[in-house]
Amino acid sequence: MKALYRRYRPKTLSEVVGQKQITDVLARAIKEQKLAHAYLFVGPRGTGKTSVARILAHEANGFPYELEDDYVDIIEIDAASNTGVDNIRDLREKAFIAPTVGKYKIYIIDEVHMLSKSAFNALLKTLEEPPEHVIFIMATTEKHKVPITILSRSQVFQFKLADPGTMLAHLQKICKKEHIAIETDALRIIVKRGGGSYRDSLSLLEQISGLSDKTITAQLITDALGLPRDEAVSQLIFAYKNQDIATIRQLLAGLIEQGIKADLIASELIEAVISDPTPELLPLLEKLTTIDAQSSYAEVKLLLALCEPSTQIAPTRPKLNPSQTPPPIPQQTPQNVPDSADTPPAELKPEPPRKLTRPDPNTSAEDIWRNVLATAENQAKNVYNFLASGEHEIVDQTLKIYAQSSFKKQQIEKKRAILTGALPENYELTISVKKITKDDELAAIADIMGGGEEVQINE
Repeated sequence: MKALYRRYRPKTLSEVVGQKQITDVLARAIKEQKLAHAYLFVGPRGTGKTSVARILAHEANGFPYELEDDYVDIIEIDAASNTGVDNIRDLREKAFIAPTVGKYKIYIIDEVHMLSKSAFNALLKTLEEPPEHVIFIMATTEKHKVPITILSRSQVFQFKLADPGTMLAHLQKICKKEHIAIETDALRIIVKRGGGSYRDSLSLLEQISGLSDKTITAQLITDALGLPRDEAVSQLIFAYKNQDIATIRQLLAGLIEQGIKADLIASELIEAVISDPTPELLPLLEKLTTIDAQSSYAEVKLLLALCEPSTQIAPTRPKLNPSQTPPPIPQQTPQNVPDSADTPPAELKPEPPRKLTRPDPNTSAEDIWRNVLATAENQAKNVYNFLASGEHEIVDQTLKIYAQSSFKKQQIEKKRAILTGALPENYELTISVKKITKDDELAAIADIMGGGEEVQINE
């Protein structure tokens, strides 16, 4: 039995789903007999480029289209395995031979970007002066690799991924025909995992359809594909925002114990962030994109991404005990209010920045650092988070600030004068980058994951 994506491959332009902006133009060109000599179909894999190329080739010649048919006037070439100039020269020589049955001799060149430079040059000579009976239909997933000289001589059509609504309706129609009992929420998961590719979505539907003789549920698909549940993803993001390391550790440990791979967790987190991006989540998004199935220590990278505080996240404020109530806001009573209602109110002037004085040299190190932070919060807000989340020490009348990266060091250096002014007289300020060794990193991870125990192995 054929695979679903082959059984439901369109055979006419009217059957093509989701590419109406292309099929309408091609159908009109065929009807009015205004076909071009070269077409270039561009788009992601699984969007129907090759299917439309075959349909166009058959309908242009008036041939009935069946998947297994073979017409001598329709020649398919895989550029990935025919990249050389000799292959294209052979094509050029045969192109001048008139078609045997149809009106046109049509060449379908798949993955055309794989041709060598010399092969492209040989193809260009045919495209510049094509025989009247020849049509080239080229397809590629990488338009930028096709020379501009080829693009300029072709009609270019951009194929797009299916939007979720179109794909969901398409899968529901197929499920009805195939008598596949499946929940709508389960189909939505397939649509999401298919990523807009018709072929991938149908292949996934076929894989899922064999899981159960009963109605296929979202829970069944989530377990079968090893996907984290939506609530777990939401909880991870919430814990990241609040830098709740204990909860992050617990959630990750639970997901990994269920057999869910770190790259899949990262993928779900990325989709969640993209659907609702905020400034505080953008640093997390950047880190998550480095985690894939081939990543070394993918679980460690995921843990570090979630546990490393973001500079976009403001330091958490102390929380009130449930039994406590916020202090009352003092009510100010007006003084010297004019008797006349017509008298305009005095102009309000903005409150000037609070001036912070240098602490006494005998002040404790803790109070000195507190004064530096207060000064930064008041006069250098862009580096306040860097200082609050970083490390420092005060030794021999010197404040040593350890930045977490070269970028942060540069930003802090720009505010050196302000920070120095918050120190006692005769105190110095040094700013350097803290180099984290691999042992430090692993020790921190081991501590987060609950510690470790050294094991001796006797060989």
